[in-house]
Amino acid sequence: MFSFGKKNKSNQTKILTANLQDQKQKFELIVNAIEDGVVLIDADKVILLFNPGAGNISGWDPDEANGLNATAVLKLVDAKNQLYEDSVNPLLAVFERGQNIRDNAALLLTKSGKQIPISLNVSPLWDANKQVTGAVAVFRDVAEERAEEQRRADFISTASHEMRTPVAAIEGYLALALNTKVTTIDNRARDYLEKAHSSTQHLGQLFQDLLTSAKAEDGRLTSHPVVVEMGAFLEQLSNDLKFAAEKKGLFTEFVLGSSKSIDASGGTGGERVVRPLYYVFVDPDRLREVITNLFDNAVKYTPEGKVSLGLTGDPQVVQMYVRDTGPGIPGEDLSHLFQKFYRVDNSATRTIGGTGLGLFICRKIVELYGGRIWVESELEKGSSFFINFPRLTSEQAAAKQTLDAQSTVLKPIDSLAAAGTP
Repeated sequence: MFSFGKKNKSNQTKILTANLQDQKQKFELIVNAIEDGVVLIDADKVILLFNPGAGNISGWDPDEANGLNATAVLKLVDAKNQLYEDSVNPLLAVFERGQNIRDNAALLLTKSGKQIPISLNVSPLWDANKQVTGAVAVFRDVAEERAEEQRRADFISTASHEMRTPVAAIEGYLALALNTKVTTIDNRARDYLEKAHSSTQHLGQLFQDLLTSAKAEDGRLTSHPVVVEMGAFLEQLSNDLKFAAEKKGLFTEFVLGSSKSIDASGGTGGERVVRPLYYVFVDPDRLREVITNLFDNAVKYTPEGKVSLGLTGDPQVVQMYVRDTGPGIPGEDLSHLFQKFYRVDNSATRTIGGTGLGLFICRKIVELYGGRIWVESELEKGSSFFINFPRLTSEQAAAKQTLDAQSTVLKPIDSLAAAGTP
């Protein structure tokens, strides 16, 4: 009996070993067949796995890369040819943040010194104690995609810039034709001209959105970030925006934290509450453009009810949102809303119209300041658009404000002369 049990245990061990080897072979077969680069990194930032796809992109032989430090093999630089600092390098930051990190702007410095634009995604690996013990990096060469995007952006930018001038001229002449002090026309002709004028304005907005989206994609979007206290900023903005909602019979409110709210339909901001200071580093004009776009969309697509503009946060993040009581957005459309030219196809969007570029531009502006924008929605239950920005402490905000003030102070005349300034 004893020998039989020992033999049976030995057979089970052999079967288990064979299964593990079979699974390992299947895993290696799949990983090696992937054209994208796949790299496994341990807690010491040492490469444990470097598939052939990673070798083809980086120029490193997989056998040579295994066992080396990940940052020594995968050298990441920015658009200014500066090596990534450890604090922002996804291969290192993933161990500190413990969350998935995506970088679509990185350039990989190959073994031969060539720069290749890549799309990089780094995911952490946890142990039973929820400690990050490793990471998996997946990256791919996007040089052809970037080149195609640049050609497309150049065409859109040139075409929209050239077409804005004649459209503006047409709009001007139509406005003159509709001016009773300049021309005399009958009601039927006025109706035709008003429709033509409205269509021309829509076309002009389309060209403007095209130009803005092209600038946002290639980094030409003008931006002057400063320290902004979001509580005061959003309260004032909600008072400015409420009139569009009131014209449609919608109620508006400004919500502070999870429960406190200020009635934005009131005259002076409603209830006063003690609240924390939410500092962020953004361009207020650009942020106003984003919030206004989200608020206007909420008003356009909400037949009745209310539109809420809210602000909350924690020590790391400032969160603002625009929430409506409209018909909601189908689940299959949510992940595509911030893509260029994407519009939900229903009767409301076909009636109201639009360029399909507003949310795309909003996303680009938010990302410009290290933020994130997303939407949550259910049919017949309304939609909520959220924006997260890194939060500044009061000390950080004061330091940035001091630095900005010093940089704008004019030098004394004597010092300018001493420096050889004409």
